[in-house]
Amino acid sequence: MRQIKRVAVLGAGVMGATIAAHLANAGLDVLLLDIIPKEPNADEQAQGLTLESPQVRNRITRDGLAGLTKMKPAPFYLSTYADRISIGNLEDDLSQLNHCDWVIEVVIEHLPIKKQLFEKLIPHLAPGAILSSNTSGLSINEMAQVLPPEVRKNFLITHFFNPPRYMRLLEIVPCRETDPAVVAGMADFISRRLGKGIVYAKDTPNFIANRIGVYAIFKGIEHMLAMGMTVEEVDAIAGPATARPKSAAFRTVDLVGIDTLAHICKNSYELLKDDEQRDTFVVPEFMQQMIDKGLLGNKSKAGFYKKQQVEGQRQILYYDYTSGEFKPAQKPKFASITAVNMVDDPAQKIKMVVTGQDKAAEYAWKTLRDTLIYTVNRIPEIADDVLNIDNAMKWGFNWEIGPFEMLDAIGVAAFVKRAEQEGMAVPAVLKNVASFYRFNDAGQKEYFDLTSGEYRPVPLKPGEINLQILKKSSGVVEKNANCSLLDLGDGVFGFEFHSKMNAISGDILAMTHKAIKRAETEGIGLVIGNQGANFSVGANLMLLAVAMAEGAYEDIDMMIRAFQKATMAVKYSEVPVVAAPFGMTLGGGCEFSLHADAINAYAETYMGLVEIGVGLIPAGGGTKEMCLRAVELAQAYEIDPTPFIFKHFKQIGMATVSMGAAEMYGLNYMRRGDSISMDIDRLITDAKQKVLGLAVNYRPQKSLENIPAPGRNIAASIKTSLWNMEQGGYVTPYEKEIGGIIADVICGGDVAAGTLISEDYLLQLERQAFLKLCGNKKTAERIQHMLKKGKPLRN
Repeated sequence: MRQIKRVAVLGAGVMGATIAAHLANAGLDVLLLDIIPKEPNADEQAQGLTLESPQVRNRITRDGLAGLTKMKPAPFYLSTYADRISIGNLEDDLSQLNHCDWVIEVVIEHLPIKKQLFEKLIPHLAPGAILSSNTSGLSINEMAQVLPPEVRKNFLITHFFNPPRYMRLLEIVPCRETDPAVVAGMADFISRRLGKGIVYAKDTPNFIANRIGVYAIFKGIEHMLAMGMTVEEVDAIAGPATARPKSAAFRTVDLVGIDTLAHICKNSYELLKDDEQRDTFVVPEFMQQMIDKGLLGNKSKAGFYKKQQVEGQRQILYYDYTSGEFKPAQKPKFASITAVNMVDDPAQKIKMVVTGQDKAAEYAWKTLRDTLIYTVNRIPEIADDVLNIDNAMKWGFNWEIGPFEMLDAIGVAAFVKRAEQEGMAVPAVLKNVASFYRFNDAGQKEYFDLTSGEYRPVPLKPGEINLQILKKSSGVVEKNANCSLLDLGDGVFGFEFHSKMNAISGDILAMTHKAIKRAETEGIGLVIGNQGANFSVGANLMLLAVAMAEGAYEDIDMMIRAFQKATMAVKYSEVPVVAAPFGMTLGGGCEFSLHADAINAYAETYMGLVEIGVGLIPAGGGTKEMCLRAVELAQAYEIDPTPFIFKHFKQIGMATVSMGAAEMYGLNYMRRGDSISMDIDRLITDAKQKVLGLAVNYRPQKSLENIPAPGRNIAASIKTSLWNMEQGGYVTPYEKEIGGIIADVICGGDVAAGTLISEDYLLQLERQAFLKLCGNKKTAERIQHMLKKGKPLRN
C-alpha cells in the first residue's frame, strides 16, 4: 500500500470538515472540496462577484473550514493546524486528486449522489490511491458497481464516528473485491496515525455500532412505554449505573439529533426485512410528533431535554411524552441505582443493578436482556466475532464494557436461566459457553469464537503492552491496594496507579520510592502510567477533608512532605523516569508528570494544576516547578522572568486545563523532547521506548540551588492585578487572597529579585501556604462542595 501523506476529503459539511480537521491533527496535508453554490449570495453580489469568481465557487468549502474554528468541542488540537487544509470545489479542483494518496467521500447519504460523484472522480485518481466512503450504513458493494476493477481493490468504507477527533471508533467495511492487504494497511495506518479503534464490519445496514446502539435505544423506549416510566427515569438507569455514558439514552438522542436517529431507524426498518426484531425499528408516534414540532435535540435547543432560566437560575426540563409538555427535572432516585454509586467496576455495577428488586432494576434487566439476545443473534451477520461488537459499542457509544462483557458480568448461565424462565427465545449458543472471555494458564486473554465454538487469543498490536494481561502473566513485581510495580521488559519497570479514579494516596507515595529504587538497582528506567479511565484526578480529597475536620494539621504537613518527597524522588532518580498521562491528569497527577524526565502523553490529555478550585495551591511541587520553568525560560531568552511568571501564575490561578496534549507545550507542562502518542494502545509502549532512548546516555540531576528568585516586586504586580479583578467582579475576595498566596510562592517569597534560593526553599513555601489555606473555613467549604457536587464553589 502506498504511503499516505496527502488526503482529499470530498464534502465540507460538519462531518467532512471535522474529518479533515482530524487528518490535519495527525500532520497530514488535506484537500477539502465541496460543490459550487447555485448563485452568489447578497454579500457576494454587493462586491460585484459572479458565479465565475473563485470566492463564490469555493464558498461552501471555505465556510465549512471557517466553521471549524468556532466549534465546541474543538475539532483541532491547535487552531494553527487549520493551515494544513487547502480548499477548492468539485468542479475546478478534481485534477488535484491526482496528488492525493487517500480520497474520502463524505457527501450526503444518498446512493445515487455518491455513485455520480465516484464516476466523476475516477479519471482523476492517482494509480494505487485509496478511495473510501464515510457512509454510516449504505452498501459498499452497491457503490462499488460504478468503479472499475483496479479502483475496487483499493475501495472500502471508513466510517468515522462524530465528532471524529473524540470518538475512537472507526468501522472498516471492504467490498467483495477489496485487496485484503489494503484493508490491513489502512487499519494499521488509521489506528497508528489517527488514533482510531478499528472494527471490521460487514456490508449490512448501519454496520455494527449503529445497528446495536439504535436497537438498544428503541427497545428501551418500548419498555419505557410499557412500564409507564419517564424519560428522566430511564436516563437515571441507562447511564453510568449500567456501564454506559452519562448521556445515557435520551441525552444521547438529543446529541445525535432526534430526526437523525429517526432517519436511521426508518432506514433500518426498510432494509432489515428478515430481522426478527424488525418492528423495534418503527419510530414511536410521540417521537414523530416531536420532530414535527421542531424538537430535534441539542441543535434546536430542545428535544427530550431543554434548559431555561428561571429567576436567574438555570433549570433543566424533560419532555413528558404523555402530555407533549416539558416538566421540571425531578432527579429520580432508585435504591438499586443508589447502591452502585460508589462502585467503580462496571461489571459489578451491572450485576448488582439487574439483580435489584425495584422498578429501575426491572427496567435495566429487560432492556439489557433484549439487547444482549439481539446482539448474540447478529453474529456472523454483522461481524465475525464478539471482539468487533464489544469494541464497536465501547468506542462508538462509550459503553464502559461491551455486550458480551456484560453477559460475562451477569453470568452467562444465570442470564440464560432467567431469560428462559421469562419465556424468551435464547440463542442456543449461549447454552454452550461458560464465559466469552477468559485468561488461560499462561496469562493470555482469550475470547470465545461463536463460529468455531473454541477460545482464541485476543490479538494485540505489534509491541502493544496490555497491563491487565501483563499482571495475569507474572508481570507484577510488587503491589498494594492502590498501585502496582510491573516488569515491562528490557530493564524497564512500570509504576501503575489503580486507586479509585487513580487518586494519589499515601501508599502510592510510599510505593513511588520503592519503584524508583527497584528501577535504579535492577533496571534502566521507569514508566509511570496506567490503563484506567483517566491517568489521575489528583490527590485523595476525602482524606484531606477528614484531617482538616479533625484539625490534624501535623498529619496534613506530613502528607504534603510525603507528596513532595515522592515527586522529588521522581525528578532526581538515577535512572530516567517517563510519565505517560492520558485523559484527566489533574492536580497531583499533573505534578507527578511535571517531575518526570520526559512526558509521553496521549493526544487527548487534559492536564492542569486545578487546586485553586478547592481553595488550595499546588503543593506536590507543582507551584515550585512552574516557578523554575519560568526562571529557566527567562535565562534562556536572557530576559526578565515577569511575563513567564505571570503566564504560569494565571494558569494556576485560573485552574487552566489543556484541551489536549498539543496545548501542553504552550502551557509549559510539556517541553522539547516530550512527545505525543495518537494511539492510546501504544501509549505505554511509546513511553517505554522513550525510557530506553534516554537510558543510553542518562545523566542524573541534583536538586537545584542558586536559583535567582523572581522576587517580591513581581508578586506585588500580580496582587495589583488581582485587586483590579476583584473590583471588576472577576474574582471573589477569597480568590484574591488565594491568588496573593500563590503569587508569593511562585515568586520565591518575600525577597528581592535575583536573590538566590533553592528548590527545597520553594517546597517549604508551598507547604506553608498549603497549611495556611487548610486552616481557612472557606477552603473547607470549597472542599466539601467539590466532594458533594463534583464542581468548584466560588466563595
